[in-house]
Order: sequence, then structure tokens, then C-alpha cells
Amino acid sequence: MTIDATQFNAALEEIEAGKGITRETVLAALEEALIKGYRKQLGGDDADVRVNIDADKGIIEMWQVKIVRDDVQDDFLEIATEDANEGKKKPQYKDGDEYFIEASIDDLRKATAMSIKSIMHQKFAEAEKGILYEAFKDKIGTIITGKVEKVDEKGVTVNLVRTSVYLPHSQLIGEEKFNVGDQIKVYISDVASGTKGAHIVVSRSNEGFLRCILNEEVPDIYNGSVIVKGIAREAGERSKIAVYSPDPNIDPAGACIGPNGTKIQKVVGHLGNGQAKEKIDVIAWSENPGLFIIEALKPARVAGVIVNPDEKSATAIVKDDSFSLAIGRKGANVRLAAKLTGYHIDIKLETEAMEANLSYQTIEELQAAELEAKNKLVMELAAQKAAEMAAATAARNDIKVNTTVLPGLPEGYVAPQDRVYDDSVNDDLNEALEAEVEETEEVVAPVEEEAPVAAKAEEKPVEETPVAPTTTVKTTTSLADLEASLESEDNNKKTSSKKKFNKKKEESEDKDDKKGVTDTSSAERMSIYTEEELAELDAEESEDDYEDEDDVDYDEYDDYYDEDNR
Repeated sequence: MTIDATQFNAALEEIEAGKGITRETVLAALEEALIKGYRKQLGGDDADVRVNIDADKGIIEMWQVKIVRDDVQDDFLEIATEDANEGKKKPQYKDGDEYFIEASIDDLRKATAMSIKSIMHQKFAEAEKGILYEAFKDKIGTIITGKVEKVDEKGVTVNLVRTSVYLPHSQLIGEEKFNVGDQIKVYISDVASGTKGAHIVVSRSNEGFLRCILNEEVPDIYNGSVIVKGIAREAGERSKIAVYSPDPNIDPAGACIGPNGTKIQKVVGHLGNGQAKEKIDVIAWSENPGLFIIEALKPARVAGVIVNPDEKSATAIVKDDSFSLAIGRKGANVRLAAKLTGYHIDIKLETEAMEANLSYQTIEELQAAELEAKNKLVMELAAQKAAEMAAATAARNDIKVNTTVLPGLPEGYVAPQDRVYDDSVNDDLNEALEAEVEETEEVVAPVEEEAPVAAKAEEKPVEETPVAPTTTVKTTTSLADLEASLESEDNNKKTSSKKKFNKKKEESEDKDDKKGVTDTSSAERMSIYTEEELAELDAEESEDDYEDEDDVDYDEYDDYYDEDNR
């Protein structure tokens, strides 16, 4: 049979998107439905029916298969060899071969089509439940929000994404009521997979519902600083919660109740919408069973307790005015205390215990023992923390340089480490530097006696010639500059003025040189003139200094600079 492949594939995609059933699952369900429907039409469940579905080409093929036999025993399942080869020029079948009888979809009766449709619905339902099981099996123990679809006397039907679950009245909190369309939180207590698919069990009265609400509304429980050790609950009436903190500096009960009861009031707000609100007692869990039982019986005032750990039983001695509180409404308080602690609890009045001369542990004794254990724990934690800090400090002091060469680094590479400076090494270095400075100072020490130099100058007198007015010449002055200065003194008076200007120019250049040359002491300078020559030079300099500046011919200066520019 040929069908429209485009429409067929579009239908498969729509089913996959709407119900979450994969294409392969739908095709397998259709094939199984065709086989069962055609078998029913043939009249025997043992008939060999085969189906081939090619969705891409839009082809559905269906056959009834019989076995070829020379001697037929069951004509419903077998066919004679002669009948199989009838009408064929050359025999094609022999004993044991399979003989295919093609069937058309058009040949299916209306009843068969209805049967196929029913089977398809059943397969789809099973597939959906299988998908739901996979989706919800990991959500056991969590809260999920749904929408109320239907409300009746027995319970509420809640829609959870792709499925609907039934919440019976016994799993509601007290006398709470809901309307169609209301948002509702339910606790997934179990997901069972049976022959009919997945069965999701939801509740609001379960103790796990209260545990999840505490985890949402109390940050200390959420972050793990406070641990819920146990919950005993009668939904809509009263609940008792035992909490514990591994940190002795945290009050677990106070952390859950909050300032002025703000935290616990938020929790109560989630527990039903009826007029009567569920009461919650938050108590501190203790390893001491006697103190734990006394805490569990609150708000009753307990004077003491007799505990029998072997039989898991206890007798609580309560104040005469707290008997009714210890029992609670309809016995709820003592019943929840027994459920929370795991002990069977009997209640006795304090006067009755005194008359019977009962010996019991008082609450003061139990609290003193608890305080001692708590202080011991605090000291142990402090000692442990100090040991950890000491170990960390020792580990930092014992850090060794890692000489392992990492990939990509040159051989011998050592990672930078914190440097430790040794004062003794620095002292040796400073002494070596001081010794070197002293040696340098000895080398550049000033020459105390200049007389031998002057004597040598007298032995070889220099020819008396007028020189430029100057006092001393530093060793940095070249001999060529000195000769030029001596030759300039041979000029006439006019030239003398020009020489004076050259002197000033040379002095300015000398000052510029001094900026880049470090001035040395007088011992580093050497004079090339005798004392008589120096006195004569000083006299000439004095005459030049007092020369009238008005007699200077400035045109000569202009000519001089013009000649230099050439």
C-alpha cells in the first residue's frame, strides 16, 4: 500500500512534539498494531503475519506467510507444494520454503481497523508512561508545582507538565480546599513502574513535604550549617522537628525559628490554607536520649527522666501543672515525641514520683552534662584548628625549590623564589666597596709639592711674548689653543681690543666646557708659566680692563664676524 509520505512524516513529527514519543516508537507501535489486527481478521493468533513500513517512501506492506509442505498437516499455517507452484512454468518452491501471501490495507475490515486504532492508543499510553517514569524517577523526594484540573469529594487531580496525577483527600493538609486552576505544590513520594506504565504517588501531608519547605525557607538548613535530624508530623495538627548544628557556636533551634519567629512563620504559611494552622515545635537534637526526650516533650516542663536504652522506653517526670501540655490535644504531643525520639514514653507527675520515691536524672544534671560535652567539643575543635594552622605554617617554611623542568622550559630553569637576604653577606660586600673607595682616593690624592715642576720651567725659559690675559690653564686645554693665544699678542692696539673679545668668547666656551667636565682640585692643574710671567700677565690684564670702552671700534667687530662667517 502506498501512502502520502509527506503527510505521514508530518503526523509522526506532531506526535513526537506533542506527546514526547519518538518516531521509532510510533513506527514500532504501528507495526505491532497491524500485525495483531490482521491476525485477528485471519482468525488465529498463531498466524505468521509480517509488516514492513517505509516512512520515507510512504509504503506499508503486509503479508501472511505459510510454510510450503509436500504433505500438508495444517492448511492455516502450511501450503501444498503444488498449490505454491501453480501457474508457474518452472517450479520455484520446494518443501520447507516460505510462501508470502500479500495483503492489502484496503482488505482490512472495519472491525480490524478499530482494533488497530485501539492497540495504537494503548501503545501510546504505555510509551507516555515510560517517558514519565524516566522523567520523574529522579524527582522522588522533591516538590513540584502543578495546576488543579479537577476537584471532587475524594481528592484533587493535578496536572504536572505532561501528565496528571491524583492527590487523594488523605494526602491533603487538614481541611484545606482548592479550586480548579489553583497552583499547588505536591511532594513526589514514589514513582512506580508497572505493567500499565508509571504510577506517580504525590502527597502534601508527608513528612518529606515539610522537609522540602524547610530547605526552601530556612537558609541555614539550605547551606548545611543546620541539619534536620528528624521530623514527626500529623498534618494539619502539629509537627516536631529535631535540628542539630556541627558548629557549637550556632543555636540550631534559634536559627530555624528566626527573629520573632519570622522564618518558621513562612514555613507555616505553606502548610495548608485552612483556618486552623499547623503548629510546629523546633527542638535541639542531642546524643543524650534523656535530654532529647525532655526537649521533645516541650512545651511541657519536664523535671527529669528515667531512661531504659535497652528496652527503648522512658518515664518523663513532669511538673504538676504541665501534665496536659505533655499529653497534648488528643495525645498528639506525647505521641509525636515518642515518634521523634524512637522511645516509648510514659508520663508521671512530679508529686507521684516523689511519693513513689523514684530516682531519676534531673534536667539540671542532664543540661550540665550536655554543657560539659559541648565545651569539650569546642576545645577539641580549637585544638584541631590550631594544629592545622601549625601544620600549614610548617609546610610554608619547608617549601623546597622544584627543580623539575616543565615542558617548554629550558633545562636548568628554576622558578623564582622568595629571596632571603643574609646580613653577613651584605657586610662583607660593604667592606669590599669601602676598601675600593679608599684605594681610589689614594690614587687621586693631591700633589703637595709643585716646586720641581717650576724649577724645570726655569731651566728652559719660554721666550717672552705677550699672552692673552689669563691666570691658569687647565690640563684639558690643547696646545694649539695656547699657541694661537700667544701669537695674537703680537698684533697692534686695535687688534688688542679684538683679542679682548676673543678672550671673553674663550671664557664663555670654557664655562660651557666646565658644565660637562667635573671640576678637580688645584692639585690636578699644572701651570706652564713662571711667577714673573704670571705677574706680567696680570698687569696687562689690568690695563685692558680699564681701557675706555668708548674708543672701541664696533665696525671692526662686524668685520671680524663677517670674516669668520666666510
